Amino acid sequence: MTAIDLGIPGLTGVPTTDEKQTAKDYKSDQEVRWCPGCGDYVVLNAVQSFLPSLGLKRENIVFISGIGCSSRFPYYMNTYGMHSIHGRAPAIATGLAVSRPDLSVWVVTGDGDALSIGGNHLIHTLRRNVNLKILLFNNRIYGLTKGQYSPTSEEGKVTKSTPAGSLDHPFNPVSLALGAEASFVGRAIDSDKAGLTSVLRQAAEHRGSALVEIYQNCPIFNDGAFDVLKDADEAQRRIINVVDGEPIRFGREGEYCVVREGFGLAVAKSADVDASDIVVHDASDLNLSFALSRLSTQDLTHTVTGVFRRADRPTYDDSARAQVAEAKAAKAADLSKLLHGKDTWTVVG
Repeated sequence: MTAIDLGIPGLTGVPTTDEKQTAKDYKSDQEVRWCPGCGDYVVLNAVQSFLPSLGLKRENIVFISGIGCSSRFPYYMNTYGMHSIHGRAPAIATGLAVSRPDLSVWVVTGDGDALSIGGNHLIHTLRRNVNLKILLFNNRIYGLTKGQYSPTSEEGKVTKSTPAGSLDHPFNPVSLALGAEASFVGRAIDSDKAGLTSVLRQAAEHRGSALVEIYQNCPIFNDGAFDVLKDADEAQRRIINVVDGEPIRFGREGEYCVVREGFGLAVAKSADVDASDIVVHDASDLNLSFALSRLSTQDLTHTVTGVFRRADRPTYDDSARAQVAEAKAAKAADLSKLLHGKDTWTVVG
């Protein structure tokens, strides 16, 4: 089996196939068992429809998940996969990415799995820039464990574990990822299959840690959490979709725009500002990307979607393999010297 350069940096080295694939090829024989109306169905369908376009061998694609409703994902994909332990999917996926450069490795996680018990694993994976594609399903609730508030639940959220309302201030996952200097960060909404597919495609093309936050509805424990973004009229006023290199306008006729205000950004009416004052998105600018992430509010008055950041920098797995190769070439890996050097002790009873 020969590794072929697809011309797609994130997939360089992953074997391809000439076999014509369809979404059906990526559907496993397992019954999909999410609640009726769950947004996970849409995401699953989008991924299964999108993957054939990459032209990869299915045996060289791996989905690794943690614990949660979203973490059933590997069962429904006709690829390799692993349903791992709570919050640890990024750590397991890191080991796989480092040891197997011939694989396209994807992590599927939820807002609870990734941002609570798995918070440290997530941020260190992002800062290291491991070549992984991380899909973070955000429904603002713990669904699998029956409706407790999560790290992304709004302040004042009434749940089974916060009957008087949550006192916690929630994470903004995109801001968190950018704070960890992730080299690729995007956001999409489950009901927007075209937008979701576009962000997924760009994530797959990226070499390095690519985190995609997906707003996803839980019809049982947090139904309608994002309905305001799915109403045609409201969506025009609230959703700010950013495209690298293009002025940031939104609304039915582009009547709203994003402008600079002090050290941050603000929303204005396009008719009230000079066209030259409208911010042009630059996905390589970390400061701009972070400022855009802060436009998104808990009450969804504004929600930024699309690709916030895309920047090239060395990946952890490439660097680790290069270091091992260099050590072997220099014959510097003397394990005996390491084990019996002056920095070891013998303990006697």
